[in-house]
Amino acid sequence: MIPATGIQSRRLIGIAVVVAGMLVPQSVRAETDIQSSVSGFAQSIFSLFRPKSPPPADSDLSETGGLHNSTKVFAQPGDMTPSDWTDPAEMRRAWDAAIVHVPGKNKNSIEATVSELKDGKFKFERKLPAVVYMHGCSGFWPGTHMRTKFLAENGFVVVAPASLARKKYPRSCELDSYTAGMYRHTLKMRQADAGYAIEQVRKLPFVDGDRIVLMGLSQGGITAATFKPQNKQQKVRARIIEGWTCHDSWPEYHGVSASASEPVLALVGTKDPWFRNTSQGDCQPFLNPNNGSASIVYRDEPLASRHELMEFSSPKREVVHFLRRHLGPRPGSG
Repeated sequence: MIPATGIQSRRLIGIAVVVAGMLVPQSVRAETDIQSSVSGFAQSIFSLFRPKSPPPADSDLSETGGLHNSTKVFAQPGDMTPSDWTDPAEMRRAWDAAIVHVPGKNKNSIEATVSELKDGKFKFERKLPAVVYMHGCSGFWPGTHMRTKFLAENGFVVVAPASLARKKYPRSCELDSYTAGMYRHTLKMRQADAGYAIEQVRKLPFVDGDRIVLMGLSQGGITAATFKPQNKQQKVRARIIEGWTCHDSWPEYHGVSASASEPVLALVGTKDPWFRNTSQGDCQPFLNPNNGSASIVYRDEPLASRHELMEFSSPKREVVHFLRRHLGPRPGSG
């Protein structure tokens, strides 16, 4: 749920390091000792700058199975190589561990697994649209399940790949301290996982390959914004970005990579506590005004100060309206 970048956090780390370096006694300034001293002192520095708003909704969660920051055993950034980012085996792990929801009867949804999607368990009267949903930097949390379930209730096959299921995956954020951007190349892995999932969803016999949407929250929203298809099988019909401004000093995180034919819906609060300095703004400058794209900026509370927006009815309505406008009404299901 927390964005992969965060210019404010990167700058505060530098401040904490400098101040801690001045205050730690000379006798403990060996490299190994000062690292732990800086870490503790950095938390104090962050507390001074932390916005006076509720912490991320998942900050006290402990998802099992290593699919959340609280349970994942992370790789060291120095152990990563470029080949790890797009390793097919790693992308397959993210796909196999995905959260899956499909439409059920009477506007309900059914939770499933990737293997159940492929074994013929589900039969539908017609081909369905689909959403590939990308979680935030802390992995799965109850909000991930809520979003995938909500989308399935509105007629979509929804698959949310679990990037934290990769064996080699460095930590990219700290929820308690609002620290982000801890491993810059996380975005490459998230984009690879998205592309792999889109290809696999397109192969499902009951999915309409011309109606696949890429959607994400926070770091997942950055992924949805910046994703570039590597082949025709990775193309999508539309994109939805929740909790991201499309602005960053890292160029690969900046802007929107959708084609002229892809409508984009972006949702963000004006006081989102994660966006300061160069990450301020919204996605409007990067959207095509002629294809139905829209950047919705929430200026009134409580949405203005929220990072996770779809816990509220108004953003949910906007998402459903956008999807129905560009992909059609809820199809029949069985």
